[in-house]
Amino acid sequence: MEVVTMNETDRGGIHDVVVVGGGAAGLSAALVLGRARLRTLVVDAGEPRNAPSSHMQGYLSRDGMAPAEFLARGREEIARYGVGLVRDRVTDVTRGEEDFTLALDAGGSVRARRLVVATGLRDELPEVPGVAERFGRDVLHCPFCHGWEVRDEPFGVLASGATSVHQALMVSQWSKDVTFFLHRVAEEELSDQDLRRLAAAGVEVVPGEVAGLVVEDDRLTGVRLADGSTHARSVLFTGPRPVPQTGLLERLGAELAETPSGAYPVVDPTGLTTVPGVWAAGNAIGFAEQVVHAASGGYRAAAAIVGDLLMSRLDAALNG
Repeated sequence: MEVVTMNETDRGGIHDVVVVGGGAAGLSAALVLGRARLRTLVVDAGEPRNAPSSHMQGYLSRDGMAPAEFLARGREEIARYGVGLVRDRVTDVTRGEEDFTLALDAGGSVRARRLVVATGLRDELPEVPGVAERFGRDVLHCPFCHGWEVRDEPFGVLASGATSVHQALMVSQWSKDVTFFLHRVAEEELSDQDLRRLAAAGVEVVPGEVAGLVVEDDRLTGVRLADGSTHARSVLFTGPRPVPQTGLLERLGAELAETPSGAYPVVDPTGLTTVPGVWAAGNAIGFAEQVVHAASGGYRAAAAIVGDLLMSRLDAALNG
């Protein structure tokens, strides 16, 4: 089942929980909430971060599965427990005394007693011709996600930020033929320890701006510098700049904390933000949340919400 269309009764009522985002974190939360017999709705814009990838790795029992297939199965599973799913975008959210109202891009609104924000993040890639077009194919960012599949091939690493040296060192675990392209980073910016570690790992450091990629028969074959020289490479790693999708959380007044990868909400171990009744999970709480972490985070948030709603209902009955 791809999408459940809400009828007017659904729109007019109040849900126990609305989950914003239908990736691994959101669907995992929805599954647990549905199984707990809570009236749950997932609002999903249909823009998963890992859409460019043909497979995902490191998820026990799902290793190698296509991301689209993983999400399709998740949607089928939540439907078994009566969880609603609408393909739309939440454009605004307001907090009332006992619930939240979420405005939808297609019109209308939905209400919920609790929220799970699983809106993820957006990757901004270096502005080098060819990089965006080949991202997820032979331009990669995560060796844990893709390293085994390209092991022992000639790697390039395109410097893009403060963590690029670390990335160049890490990928040397999967290939002993690694070239680190400094691009717009001056060699003088590297510390002595950086240079020693790169040398110890056998990583060649190449100064000079990268002008583009060499592609033949729809395969990466090299990296071209601005001086016209070309270095044969079949894989290029680079670190995108993460852009957290925290707009809804900011509207609700959630506290954010600055990290080297952007500002993310302050959460407790269950994903509860500083806004009562609002949880966050997946890449909405950090750059390094892989699919398996996101699914786990969604589960933890959902379990906490089940308890929270139950205790609130019992306390209201006792005080009533």
